[in-house]
Amino acid sequence: MNEAGASFLQLLGAGAFGALIGWYAYFVNRYRTDAIRVTDVVAMVSAIGGAAVLTLFPAKTDLFAAYGIGLFLGFFGYFVVLLVLVSKSEAFDLAWFLDGRRKAPRRGEVLGGDGGRAMVAGTRD
Repeated sequence: MNEAGASFLQLLGAGAFGALIGWYAYFVNRYRTDAIRVTDVVAMVSAIGGAAVLTLFPAKTDLFAAYGIGLFLGFFGYFVVLLVLVSKSEAFDLAWFLDGRRKAPRRGEVLGGDGGRAMVAGTRD
């Protein structure tokens, strides 16, 4: 990085990296199955703003600012995408965001398909 600041490509990369981390942070917190513990919060804070990130994007630089903006856009972008998908779906409404409720399947519809497992994040065979 030169004295004039970061290049557009560097800023774009830092922002994209932040968006990726923000998207994943929302995903992990949305589909968690256990109660939140202090260690979970510490792990999330260290992943988002820890030493590795500050090594890549030093504090008070344009790169760190682009990372922060990307983090914001990724985190809340995930939520906006969910809002759009839920609003367009006939099977879900806003209650899904509160406690996972969904509308009952219509006549002839089956949850989980043809004997396969249901599509639920975080489950393993």
